[in-house]
Parts: sequence; structure tokens; C-alpha cells
Amino acid sequence: MTAISILLNGDDITVDAPPHESLASVLRRLGMFSVKYGSATGETGAAAVLFDGRLASADVILAAQADGHEVTTVEALNTANGLHPIQEAFVATGALQSGYSAGAMILGTMALLEHDPDPSESAIRDMLSGILDRETGYVKPVAAVRRAAALIRGEHVERYAPVVLEPMTDGVNATVVDPDDEGPHADPALPRLIPSVDVPDLAVVGHAEAKVDGLKLAKGNPAFTDDIEMRGLLYAKVLYSPHAHARILDIDDRAAVALPGVHAVLHHRNTPRVKYASGGQSWPNPHPYDQVSFDHKVRHVGDRVAAVAAESIEIAEEAVRLIEVTYEVLPAVFDELEAIRPGAPVIHDEADTHDIHDREHNTVHHFEAERGDVNAAIEAAPHVFERTFRVHQVQQVPIEPHITIAWLDADERMVVRTATQVPFHTRRMLAPLIGMEVKNIRVIKPRIGGGFGAKQEMLIEDIAAHLAIATRRPVRLELTREEEFWASRTRHPQTITFRSAVDDDGNLLAQHMRLVGNTGAYGTHGYTVQAVSGLRGLSSYNCPNKRFDCDVAYTNIPVPGAYRGYGAPQALFALEAHMDDVARGIGRDPLEFKRQNWVTVGDELDIAPHIGERATDDTVELDEYPKVSSSGIEECVAQGQRSIGWHRRLDPAWRRPSDRPYIRRGLGFAFCMHGSGIPFLDMGGCSIKLNDDGSFNMLVGATDLGTGADTVLGQIAAEVLGVALDDIIVYSSDTDMTPFDTGAYASSTTYISGTAVMHAAEAVRKRIKERAAEMLGVDEPCTIELHDKRAWAPDGTSVSMEELALHTLHWEDQEQIMGTASYMSPDCPPPFAAQFVEIEVDVQTGQVEVIKMTMAVDCGVAINPITASGQVEGGMTQALGYAHCEEFAYDADGRMLNDRLGPYKIYRADEMPETEVFLVQTLEDSGPFGAKAVAEIPKDGVAPAIRNAIVNATGVAIDELPFTPERVRAALDRA
Repeated sequence: MTAISILLNGDDITVDAPPHESLASVLRRLGMFSVKYGSATGETGAAAVLFDGRLASADVILAAQADGHEVTTVEALNTANGLHPIQEAFVATGALQSGYSAGAMILGTMALLEHDPDPSESAIRDMLSGILDRETGYVKPVAAVRRAAALIRGEHVERYAPVVLEPMTDGVNATVVDPDDEGPHADPALPRLIPSVDVPDLAVVGHAEAKVDGLKLAKGNPAFTDDIEMRGLLYAKVLYSPHAHARILDIDDRAAVALPGVHAVLHHRNTPRVKYASGGQSWPNPHPYDQVSFDHKVRHVGDRVAAVAAESIEIAEEAVRLIEVTYEVLPAVFDELEAIRPGAPVIHDEADTHDIHDREHNTVHHFEAERGDVNAAIEAAPHVFERTFRVHQVQQVPIEPHITIAWLDADERMVVRTATQVPFHTRRMLAPLIGMEVKNIRVIKPRIGGGFGAKQEMLIEDIAAHLAIATRRPVRLELTREEEFWASRTRHPQTITFRSAVDDDGNLLAQHMRLVGNTGAYGTHGYTVQAVSGLRGLSSYNCPNKRFDCDVAYTNIPVPGAYRGYGAPQALFALEAHMDDVARGIGRDPLEFKRQNWVTVGDELDIAPHIGERATDDTVELDEYPKVSSSGIEECVAQGQRSIGWHRRLDPAWRRPSDRPYIRRGLGFAFCMHGSGIPFLDMGGCSIKLNDDGSFNMLVGATDLGTGADTVLGQIAAEVLGVALDDIIVYSSDTDMTPFDTGAYASSTTYISGTAVMHAAEAVRKRIKERAAEMLGVDEPCTIELHDKRAWAPDGTSVSMEELALHTLHWEDQEQIMGTASYMSPDCPPPFAAQFVEIEVDVQTGQVEVIKMTMAVDCGVAINPITASGQVEGGMTQALGYAHCEEFAYDADGRMLNDRLGPYKIYRADEMPETEVFLVQTLEDSGPFGAKAVAEIPKDGVAPAIRNAIVNATGVAIDELPFTPERVRAALDRA
């Protein structure tokens, strides 16, 4: 140990640290929870501090190097009441989604503004370039820095709110866009809101309210899984397989067990063999149950072999190295098409896994659905087109890795504090694995530093819980950045073939979608993701004859699971590219051809009930099929066309600039349709109670991943109850305390959980009106109105919510006014969107540069336009990486070659194209205050829009992602 002296946030601090300890680790030991772990090598910037006034990553600075230096963290701004102007700006602009890297951004802003009080956008983006953000698209952080600069300069700043635009259409019919109409000139961080006359102006809903968790995130207060200190905490590490496919012949753990400081070593020989499926989905989990906590066979590089709990991370890592494993290496297969061919190595040959469709051919699932007669329609059609597309494996890259802390409480119940999207599913799946009943397990979800589907899995909770039971001590397990890539979850690779028939007038006659999905070593979400691909691929366009034919293959790649969009980005890349090709094949404008065929209000989604977890046999004709009940797609298209300058796509002078002869320009479009939850399956619950001061406690099982769910649900309750948002205290996602919710996935939170909130609030509202009528001497409670935190009688007299609360709780006929509700929907109203991109292609190198992305989204009524537009911006950024640069690279033995950020490329702030977001308002009668979903649809259109823009620019169609320079140049050469 070495004594280190630091001037920390203005105070002289002396602390002992070993020579190898990082500054980040020491700062967290000192309670500086704003300093976050993102990677040990500092690429994420989440652990950034000011080191002698300059922004630097505390992950890559040794504590010893800080001796005698000045270190500043966000906690330095938290000495006074309220927020520092920089923190205030980040809250006001919606720059905080999960807020995991907020401390780093705020400190970077502070350093920048100290030497440049009015920085340019390029200077701001340069500062932010070292802080990776997977959520906001960097648009709102840039706006936050600008706003902070103005506040510090003493300038007046306007309330942060959307730019309200006049509609360009009647909401139903297409319009011709004037090429000279440039649209609004406004801050790109402000969403462009196009209101509907069908939607009334409300007090809280539809307004840009600040996030309810903004203060804690902006101040770096302890809020995340790791932001607690526990006495006796042990640290866990996992031994992972170095082989893609192998049988474990022997494990010798004697040296590891004997290492001082080691408290437990677990593996298949001392852990119960209980079969399960890890996908965080509703009961019963889709089969097969093909996993155990530790197995005697490994099926991908990074598969778990053993786990250790020790007094320190370093001891645990050494213990893992001391475990000797003897493997019988087996042949491996990585490609989904090769895996299902005769002669491929059988990946799941164990006798105790049931419900595999065809284990000898690695086919975990096979399913199909058909409407009409596809073969007959194709045979009779005048035009038939067929194309095969390949989509690849990418990782969600939440900046907060997976982390779980498990312990036995005073009653010896298991408590699991974990970064999960599905706390209730995790509790249910964990129970049999650790031999406890559900009632004896409590799962707590704190703030999450991004999930995007990677945390829709019971992934590491069983390991931490097993170790906590074995040691009788709290155990902490956190994945490293490298482990996130090959031991977490990814997006499913797929091979998709579309075969479509059209008549001479351009009407779709038939579509056959053949899909082979790659679920890697385990089934997890293999069935449901591929089912969603089929649903999205065959529901977007009207077609009387359609068929979905799907095989899901086991392979030896790291396991795909849930990833934002959940099968739709793969399907819509293929579909929207294919539809562009068909249009050109029959001499039609692609957008007009799609418009002719896409679904509109009143159209049936007739294949939807026949695909999915609770599908109806396609030989059974239902009395009623789901229909499109609201759509703003024509307004979305018009706004997007104006924004992107759609008329330029046919201008040869623009497409081939004379001063840059090696550049080709292009514009691309994709039509997007998603869903709002899973009908007849997703359910959310809510309870609300009135407090002494007229405020309300609201408990919801819904999980806020940084999406603003707590805020949006609070706004719905506040609107119903006639109070301000800050009178709703939201507590979410604790399986002991909050009502059940299926979790944060399938774009269900606003639509499903929001409706549960609305119903619970209405129950409370009804009782408040009854008590207010008694207090005010009104005979008819229905005539009482609630607004401005008061209950109003028709004659203008009123009683405050506080007076009413005190009366009911303490004075007369005492009662606790409260309401509970749950909601499951039979409907799944689709949001719609128009995605446009502008690109430049360097035909010498194959480099594609995306210049601008525009997305216009119909999400019904955006409960909070700022958080909704942030979802769109962040989703497009992830979709851009999927289309353009993110890709798993393997060697011949299945080892990932680029399991670090950098070699695995995600977009930085200084690399982003211009981004513009439009929110087209429609009224969805089945949703709370007219809302539909918004979180996933931004993932769907970027890849096909870029592909179609490349065709517009070069005439070359590329059918495999991502569009790397090598792939584009090779396609150009072939052409």
C-alpha cells in the first residue's frame, strides 16, 4: 500500500492504495459514485474526471499517478441546493437518458466552458468525442452544452420545448412537396411536432416535462446497481471456455480453492443441474430449456465453465487462472445455413433437453404460417422477383455492463440487486436454479445504464446467487467490456429470402419470406425474435397471399438474444431493400410503389395472429383480425421529403458533383411499421396512494432503462389527477414492493404500463371527487373537476389536494385513498415512420459517409416530446452503427477478434451525421391519451434507407450488412 495525497473537489485527501489500483477505483471507494465503469481501458469515457483541470479517464490513470494532483468529479458541483447551470441544462434538454455517463459529460462541459464560453458545435463534439453515448445520438448533449454556456454567460434561455409545425397533408392523402420549401430552421435537438386537431391540449401530457430522475442523474448521486457499499462484499469472476465446442473431461479446482481469500469455487460438479431457458419472457418461457448454470459441455467461446467468489477482484481473477480444465475439443459450426445441413456437428446432443425440433440437424425451431395460396399466386403472376439478404451479429453495447449483487437478508431471503429489464421474470427463472421459492426471492432494479435488450435476460443473476448461498456473504459480479461481447447477448444473424409477385399495375399478389435464424449456442430468444421478423416482414404491406417459412439454427457463436427492435431491423432491411428492387424492376418509383401497397387505416394484419408465442393455427380462420386503427404515414413522408430534399435524388448534377468526380451522392427511403407491446401477453400493474400533503406515491413494475418511462408514466398519472408532475413520486421495479410488470421490452411500457397507470389514477380520481363533493356540499361528484392541485365545484369553490388529504387521513371517516389497476391489451396498434438518409459514396475507396438522417414518426400522442425524440435520435444512432460499421469478427476457431470498443466501432459525437426528428401526432383510441410506442421503430429504417441510397448513388445493390468500405468497393468492382 502507498499513501496518496489528492486535492479532491477542493479538499486534501490522503488514501492508501496498492500500486496497481486505478484512480477510478479509489474515487469510488471514496464515495464518488459519479465515476462509472465502462471499460478497463477507458474507451467509453464513463469514468472521466478533471485531472488538473483537463478531462481524462480515471480508468487508465493509476491512483499512484494522481499523487499531488487535483481531481474534480461532479460531486464538486453538489455543495449548494438545486442544480449547477450545467446540470440544469442537461436536465432541461433531455440530454440525460440513463445518465450513466452524465458525470463525464458535465465535467467535460465545465472544462470546455472555462476556456471557451461560447464554443462552436465542432468544439462541443470534439469534447464529447471521448465519451461514448449509446442513447441520445449526441444531439441533446450538444444542445445541453450550448444551453449551459448561455446560462453561464447570463443570457435568457427559453423553456426547452418542441418546434410546432403546420401539417403538410390532410393526414390521409399524399401531397407534392415544394422543392423550394426548406422547412423549419431550428435547433436540431428540438423535435418538430406536427399536432393533430383530434388531440386536445392537456396540462401535463404532451409537454416537455423534465425527467423525474434528472436530479439524481445530473448530480451523480448513487442510483445504479454498483452504487452501494456492503459490509463483507465478495467479488466474483467467471472462467469462460476458450473453445467454441468442447466436452469438459475434468476440472481440477484444488489450487483455486486453496488460494487465500477464495471463499467458493463452483462448476458443474458441485452445482445442481437444473434446466432452464434464460430469455426474459413471460411464462412459460419458450422452449427448449437447454441451459444449466454450469454444464459439462461448452458450446461457444465465452461459455461459462466455473465461477469464483473471493475477497478481491484480483484474487478472484488469480483463482480463475488456477482452475485446470481438460477439454475434448469438438468440431464447431458458425454459419446458420451450414449448421442445418447433414453432417454438421450436433451442438445439443444431451439427453435431458427436450422440445428441440430436429437436434440432429441443429434445428431448434421450425414454424410456418400462410394466408391464401402463395405458390398458385406466384405461378400465375406476370412478374416475380426473388432476392436473398444476409444480416449480421452485433452487440447492444450498453455503457453500463451487466452487474449483479446478491445477498441473503436477515430473513435469509435472497436479494438480487441487478441491472435487468425484466425483474419479475428474473425472479421466477432464478427460483428453481437456486432451490428457493419465488416468495423468498426479491429482485431490485435500480437505475440502468442502458439495456437495449441485452438485459432482457436472466444472464448472471444465477451465478451471483449461487455464490451468495455458498459463501453466506454478499457477492458482486460485473462483466468486463470484453465479456460483454462474447458472454452477454447479441443480435441474431439471419439469412432472409423474399420472393414476391406483382401484377402489371404494381399490386402485390404474393410474398414468401424464407428465414434461417442463427440463435447461437442456446435458444433463449431464438423462437420469438424470428417470429417477430416474420410478423414485421409480412405485415407492412397489403398482400392477399403470404407465407412465412422459418428454421432457427443452433451454431457455436456467442448467444444472440433480445436487441432493440427484436427481429424487425433484420426483416425490414430485407423487405425494404427488396421492395425497392421490385419497384425498379417494374419501372416504378420505389416510394410510390410502396405507397400503393403499404397498409393504411382499416386494413387487416391477417397473418399477425398466426405468428408468435401464442399463435393460432393458420388453418383456423378467426372471426376478427387486428386492423390498423391510426396512421400518420403520409404526414411522416411529406415532412421527411422536405427535410431531406427528396427532389434531388433525380438530379444528375447533384448526384455527381463536378468538383469531386470520385463522389456519388444518393438519397434513400424506408417505410417503417412496428408494434406497441405483445397483445394478449404483455401486462403492467400500478398502484397509487394519496399522501398528507396532496402528493401521490405511484408504484409501477415497469422498468425504466433510461427511456424516461418513470417520467412518462408520472405524466399520465399527473394529468388524470390534476396535479403537477413533481407531485407524483414514482417508484419502480422492485419485486417485493411494486406490482407485476412483464418488463421493458416489445415497446410496451407507454402503451401497456401507461394504460395501467391511467386506470389506477382514474380509481383514485373517482374517490377524490367523491370526498371533495362531501367537503364542498356538492350532490353530484361527477361535476367536480381536478386541476391545479385542487378539486373544484361548479360554483367555483374548491378544496386543495392537501386539505382533502388531511381530511381523509386524519379528520373524518378516515381512509387511505388509493387505487390499483393492471392492464393487458388485445390490441397492438402499430406506430409508423418514414426514414430518409442522404449519403456520399467514394467510388475509389468504397467509403460511405452518411450526411443526414431524418426520421418522421407517428407514435400517436407523444406523452413527452423531448424524451420521445431522444429515443428516436438514440435509436437511429444504433441503427446507423448496425448498417455502417458494427460487426463481429471471428477467427477460424470462433474467437472474437475485435472484442474492444475501437476495433468494434460505434459512433462518436464528432462522427455523427446531421439528425432531424419529426413527431407526427395521431390519436390512437386504445392507448393512454392517444399514445403508441416509439422506442424500437427508430432501429428499423436506417439500414435499408442507406442501402437504397447507395443504389440511388451508384446503381449497385448490396444485400449484406454492414456497408463497410471493403464490402462496398467489392460490390462496385463486381458491377
